[in-house]
Amino acid sequence: MNPEQNVLPLTLRRRDEDGEPVTSTRQVPASRTALVLCDVWDRHWSRGAAERVDLLAPVIDQVARHLRSTGVLIVHAPSETLDSYRGHPARRRILDVPRVEPPSNPAVPEPPLPIDDSDGGSDTGETSWSAVWTRQHAAVAIEDGDAISDDGAEIYSLLSLEKRDLVLVAGVHTNMCVLRRSFGLRNLVRWGLSPVLLRDLTDAMYNPAMPPYVSHQRGTELVVEHIERYLCPTALGADLLPRA
Repeated sequence: MNPEQNVLPLTLRRRDEDGEPVTSTRQVPASRTALVLCDVWDRHWSRGAAERVDLLAPVIDQVARHLRSTGVLIVHAPSETLDSYRGHPARRRILDVPRVEPPSNPAVPEPPLPIDDSDGGSDTGETSWSAVWTRQHAAVAIEDGDAISDDGAEIYSLLSLEKRDLVLVAGVHTNMCVLRRSFGLRNLVRWGLSPVLLRDLTDAMYNPAMPPYVSHQRGTELVVEHIERYLCPTALGADLLPRA
């Protein structure tokens, strides 16, 4: 099939005003879709976070490879590591895009997150934060036609040029970078795009020793539920892969 004719089947989950899940289905043209990979770094100061990304990265790559083959634009956003990609074709691609300023709409109102990450969120005992990452995780391939950027205005410009308004988001961490980066969910919503968090391809920075004193997995789920209720729908990356 011509890539311009490929359609992605999305099962979207949102939360109603009572917090109950509501699902819907949508057929989305691949040619109008992008996948943004947020901070899938090679290293992390938290051992627990690094171990989970080591498991997550090959699965993210599998989904990205399939979506790329359908015509979805893959944007790699390993923040604070772009010196490693000077001269890379995927970096040059986005630098060559004419700048389009994102809309200056107000932020979408939302209550505080349901978890306390004020200790940094490591669940393996580390308390000293440091930027140890140097590039994207080696398990996630960067291929011809991809783009590399950690700048929201650059990414918005590329999305605008290619008329891609459905933005799938995967990567880490759900309660921090995925929400707060200049290309994160809050800005994507504010700019009038249609972001969708791939909830099985993300992880939170949450320490179960902090409120609400639940497991790490449940802490991640609580952040996902917050996003579904106040910001945007979620979907499963696994559902985007071809059936065996």
